[in-house]
Amino acid sequence: MADPLVASGPPPARSVHGAKPGAEPWPRTFANPVIAGFHPDPSICRVGGDYYLGVSSFEYFPGVPLFHSRDLVHWRPIGHALTRRSQLDLAARPSSQGIFAPTLRHHDGRFYLITTDVGGSGNFYVTAEDPAGAWSEPVCVDQGCFDPSLFFDDDGRVYYTRRERGSTVQAEIDVTSGRLLQPVRRISGPFASTDAEGPHLYKANGWYYLLCAEGGTGYGHMITVGRSESPWGPFTPCPHNPILTHRHLVPHGIRYTGHGDLVEAHDGSWWMVFLGTRHDPRFGYNFHVMGRETFLAPVEWVDGWPVVNGNRPISATMRAPALTPCPWPAPAADAVFENDRLALQWSTLRAPLSPAECSPLPGGGVRLRGNARSLADCATPAFIGRRQEHFHFKMRAVMRFRPGNIGEEAGLALRQSDTFHVSLLLRRESGGSFLLVRRRILDMEQVMGRIPFAGEVCHLEVSGDYTHYTLRAGADPGTLETLDRCPLRLLSTELATGWTGVVLGPYASGNGRNARTAAEFPEIRYESSAG
Repeated sequence: MADPLVASGPPPARSVHGAKPGAEPWPRTFANPVIAGFHPDPSICRVGGDYYLGVSSFEYFPGVPLFHSRDLVHWRPIGHALTRRSQLDLAARPSSQGIFAPTLRHHDGRFYLITTDVGGSGNFYVTAEDPAGAWSEPVCVDQGCFDPSLFFDDDGRVYYTRRERGSTVQAEIDVTSGRLLQPVRRISGPFASTDAEGPHLYKANGWYYLLCAEGGTGYGHMITVGRSESPWGPFTPCPHNPILTHRHLVPHGIRYTGHGDLVEAHDGSWWMVFLGTRHDPRFGYNFHVMGRETFLAPVEWVDGWPVVNGNRPISATMRAPALTPCPWPAPAADAVFENDRLALQWSTLRAPLSPAECSPLPGGGVRLRGNARSLADCATPAFIGRRQEHFHFKMRAVMRFRPGNIGEEAGLALRQSDTFHVSLLLRRESGGSFLLVRRRILDMEQVMGRIPFAGEVCHLEVSGDYTHYTLRAGADPGTLETLDRCPLRLLSTELATGWTGVVLGPYASGNGRNARTAAEFPEIRYESSAG
């Protein structure tokens, strides 16, 4: 991806609502998305000149990835809010259930992150003095519908707001105990449709503003807003609702835009983070594989209402008055472990893996010993994955593996869900060991390519472009054999359904029993080019 924040010439003759008097920010261009790959439902808060952001994680563990920025464009991962089984138990949680739509807030020296375990414990929050952790044990609030939010008013009252039956409900809450001070009551219906979700309450310009996501998380997605003199409403809808949507832009390279959160920057300017999806005409505008990603746009206040990006469409290259660029040092390339823990870009499914199942190799890499579970099980197979962040990428791995029992296998997997994934693997069968590609689509499995392999060290490569995944393997990295060219469409969200994107990485499985031998991956590299 191109440098996300570069100078782009002299400032135009214009002013920015909300900027400090006399301050004329330099216009710059930055690249959207600002956090690439499956990172949906972003929620943001500011502490001085630092910005923190959390996103949904669904069935992946740890829960709620957290990021830090000083310019709203360059983000670095700093940890997760839910890192312990005592905080998050996703056992048997189906794909795309689990952790939905967190809201991250800071008040009086403490961070609050409230979210929902759909299919589990319901709405709860955790707290921390340092967003990098450790976070507290969960404080349960209620079992109502998802998308909870917290608002700390300047009079000391704290409001708990969430979705219910397509409307917005609210109650005061005691954040020391999680106790609601009265039953939730309806404060607003949807502003521009028949269904509202993702509510956030703010106070600005002497008004209370209620920001909502409407139109469903799909092509009709949008962001709407209303305002009131009271946090309880009634809320007058903005006359220009929706304030952000791409539902009318067909075709367009960015779609699904919605579910946002507002933040006032330390220079007085306003911004919105929100989710969106990337589409390409070579693939077909109606499909995407990387999931819903985190986008950014400037906000101006006009006649007391927020205007997003000057009412212009969101683009991959945005021209906007920006804060002073503050890029982070490049992270260590291809690290799988940091201090004997999985590096922050890696996740497991539903629970952490035990040291017997997943451990660091001396000198780098990972050792995976397959358990009885496979990628098709609603469980915790020996799989670690990172998000696909680019159309053009390659993941290369060196694997040392001599499968013991018949049915043992290990390799690289592209996972959209339990029922939509593609694997490049070495497997022992009754006739020997074979390198092969297996596609899993719903309840159908198909082997696309198979070659005998008698060695112990093999090279695996999965690459992507705008239309296909190419899966190659062999004993010599210079002469890999192509075993499959899989259309991206087979792993698209539109076909698989759900709320995630493609996650890829190494895995091992005993397919019904614990494996006799472990697979070692001394080298795993994810490389990308622009796009």
